[in-house]
Amino acid sequence: MSAEVQPFSPPETVDFPYRAISHGAIWSIVFFVVGLLGLVPLFAPILILAVPGIIFAAVALRSILRYPEEFSGKGLAMFGLVACSLLFLGGVGQHTYIYLTEVPEGYERVQFYKLQAETNADDQPTEIALAIDGKPVFLKGYIHPSSGSGMLRQFILVPDLGTCCFGGQPRSSDMIEVNLPPGHSVRASVTKRKLAGEFKVNRMPQKKSDFDNALFYKMQVDQFK
Repeated sequence: MSAEVQPFSPPETVDFPYRAISHGAIWSIVFFVVGLLGLVPLFAPILILAVPGIIFAAVALRSILRYPEEFSGKGLAMFGLVACSLLFLGGVGQHTYIYLTEVPEGYERVQFYKLQAETNADDQPTEIALAIDGKPVFLKGYIHPSSGSGMLRQFILVPDLGTCCFGGQPRSSDMIEVNLPPGHSVRASVTKRKLAGEFKVNRMPQKKSDFDNALFYKMQVDQFK
């Protein structure tokens, strides 16, 4: 007696619809990773990248909630939204705290640009420079490469990397001759320096080797970083 043959029936197929990961969620993570550089004071402006990261994450979440059959990546978008928000708020708070606490007691903050003559005007000491002559001030700038290499006890301070490295010979009002305290030195680099000390205006502009223009300003530093 032959066995009964059962008719063949194909196995049931399970439908796994493809859902694309939201591009906005991916971009929010990219902006977060790059924006982390903004926690370093030198790259603080990069923190602004956290803002488009927040926007991309929010748009991604909206798209995923409206079209759940088409888009995935909700967890990624949520992480991007929270991470970028914390990065922006935390980074701004960090740099604000640094700004409010970096000036030593007894020193006046001076922005370097207030010492620079107007571009189309005669290159001469500014009114602000003359007003702070002989006073303890705090300012920031960069060591000009022509100051030398290695460890320096004396160097020329300029206001920005453009003047420092790519702007050719700086003008007289773009330079400050800096003298560190006895026994101290600083390594030549492109790191922004913070200096506190007595600011002086030279009554007679002083010539310095390797610089075409004479120097109007000098500074005897008490504290530096």
